[in-house]
Formats: sequence, C-alpha cells, structure tokens
Amino acid sequence: MLDNRVAVFVVFGLNGAAYGSWAPRVPALSDRLHVGPGPIGLALLAMTVSMLLTAAVSGRLVERFGARSVIFGSVMLACVLLPVIGSLTSVAWFVVTMVGVGAASGALDVSMNVAGVGVERRTGRPMMPVFHAGFSFGGLAASAAAGLAAAHHLSLARHLTAAAVVIALALLVVLRGLPGAVPRDKEAASSPRVAPGRRPVLWLLAAVALLSAVAEGASSDWSALLLVHVHGAGQGAAALAFSGFSLAMALTRLGGAWVQRRVGPTRTLVVGALLAGAGLAVAAVVPVTALAYAGFALAGAGLAASFPLALGLAGEAGKRDDDSGGEREIAFVTTIAYTGFVGGPPLIGGIAQFTSLTISFVVVAILAMSIAAAAVGARRARHREVTAQTLPPHGGLLS
Repeated sequence: MLDNRVAVFVVFGLNGAAYGSWAPRVPALSDRLHVGPGPIGLALLAMTVSMLLTAAVSGRLVERFGARSVIFGSVMLACVLLPVIGSLTSVAWFVVTMVGVGAASGALDVSMNVAGVGVERRTGRPMMPVFHAGFSFGGLAASAAAGLAAAHHLSLARHLTAAAVVIALALLVVLRGLPGAVPRDKEAASSPRVAPGRRPVLWLLAAVALLSAVAEGASSDWSALLLVHVHGAGQGAAALAFSGFSLAMALTRLGGAWVQRRVGPTRTLVVGALLAGAGLAVAAVVPVTALAYAGFALAGAGLAASFPLALGLAGEAGKRDDDSGGEREIAFVTTIAYTGFVGGPPLIGGIAQFTSLTISFVVVAILAMSIAAAAVGARRARHREVTAQTLPPHGGLLS
C-alpha cells in the first residue's frame, strides 16, 4: 500500500492543481460567455459562499464517513465540474457550477487537513507544512500548464477535460493510501465535548489562519498594482511579485516541518509573522523595485507555516484519548479563515481608495505581525485548557 504521507501530499497537490487549472483561464471563459468582470465576480462570490457553508459542515461529514470517503467524493465532484466549466455558454449556469466548485473545495480542504493531522498522529512527526507545500506546487504546475494551453490556443473544454482526467487518475492511484475512518473508542466518543465556538484556543488559531489569509489575499490581488503605481514597474514585471511570493512560500513549506521540530510551532509562527510583516513593510515603503520583490518573497516565506500550523494545532486541540477527533475543530478554523480570503482583498482596496496603496500594505504588514500575538495567545489558552482538565474536581485539596 502507498505510504500515507505520500498519498496525503498528492491529494494536497491535486487540490492546488484543480484550482490552478481553471482560475488562470478565467479570461478565456469571460470571452466565451461575452461578459465583463461583474458577472464573473458574482460567480466567484457564489463559489466562496459555497466554500464557507460546506467547510462549516464538512467536519461532521469527515467524523462520520472518514477523511478518505470525503476526499474521494469532493475530488470526483471537482473532476466532473472542470469539463463543465470548459463548455459553459450561460452566465447562470456558470454561477451554478461555481457553487458546486465551492462545495467541492470546501469539503476537500477540511478532509485533506484532517487526513494530514491523522498522518502526524500516526508518525509522531510534524508534516502539515510539507503537505501544504504540495498544494502550492500543485497550483504552480497547473497554472503553468494552463498558461501553455492558452499560449497554444487549446480550447478551454479540452484543457479542463484533460486536467480532470489527470486529477481523477492520480487520485485513484493514491486512494488506498489515504487514512480512512478512525476507529473510535465508545467511551471516548461519548465523552462530553465543548463546542469549538466556546474554546478561546480555537478562536485564536482561527485568527492566525485568518490574518494569514488576509495577507496572502492582499499579496495575490494587489502586489502587481503596488509595483506598477508605486514603484513604476511594467505590468509584466509586476506580475512576478506574486510569483516570487508563491514560490518562496512553497519552498519554505518544504522545510517547515524541520523548523517546527526544532523550535516548536509557536516560535515558528512568531518568527514567520515578524518576517512576513517586515517583508510587506519593505515592499510598501522602500522606493526600490528590487527590494519590493525581495519583500514579497520574504512575506511568502514568513507566512508559509501560518495556515498549515493553525489547522494542525486545531486538530490536536480536538484530539480524544483514542487518537480520534479534531474534525470539527479543523472545520471551525477553516471556515473562519475563508472569510479572510473573501473580505481581505476588498478591505485592502477600500483602505487604498481612501488613503494609498502604500498605507494599505502597511496595514497588511501590521496584520501579518499580529499573527505572533495570536499564536502566543493560542499556546497560553491551550495550556489553561490542559491545566483545567488535569485539576481534581471542586478545586482539589484547597476546596
């Protein structure tokens, strides 16, 4: 049987590949449907709302059916919808299709992270940054393939059908290596559980993921504009800023587990937050284009561990005595983090509209540095939880 670690890494890559296949072809889709940014934006908003709603309930689905089953269903749904995207002729059906894509993405995000946490428990080694590197490299590879398809005038339908076939076949190869449903001890499963929304540690971990999502979304949507309007770079050269950000993030994630083993998750998050904030601040205020590129690369490296570690720690916070649990906690943190991808870029745009792009990126830098405070707060909140669980009832001998 294929090693669990390899199987989960591949699934993360397939998730990135699914998104990286269709997202770069949106201009071609816009031409095919003869619509402007408004209808496209509406469809993407529908997708995001669907992701949020699906992620919120996916923890219970994984808890009941196991990570492998939910991964299989969500990836296959995405593979069915990719060729549909390539053959759409109606804006209304585009919106409906994007709702399905959002549902597949939301379920897959939760289930693959639950599978990743399961592998960490089985091996006793931190692996989440490496798994998320798989997502980054999958997206980069699929984006490059999409660029080649567009350059060679390959039709949208043929390109996305080919992508769907490759993704489906790759999933079938690794499917048996994915963690299935975790056997549960009846006593542990029936023990009382505190709802995720009532646990400060999960809110703080969600803040880590949320702030990371805001910073990543700002870098994705606004870095090129900053390079053009503030630093005077050409449009082609400006697009490389986010490429450097993404590549630095992917490469840093490969070594993230090594760093985490040596300094611990909290220190990894704190140092990364400070590096990310410094990089974004340099990109915003230093009037040297080369340093702006370096700043975005530094930000990508600094943010590399934030999202995966927040989800990994959320899973551990939900762990039961029988090594099961964590599904709902991961879903809770994922759902809140998605709001950062939704609301972050418009928020930064609003700040830029009333002030300037430079100030808006300074705000993003401050938000990125705030990850450090949230990480320290999460560690302390978890320590208080563990201490409270180990105290004797009624306050012990001093009651």
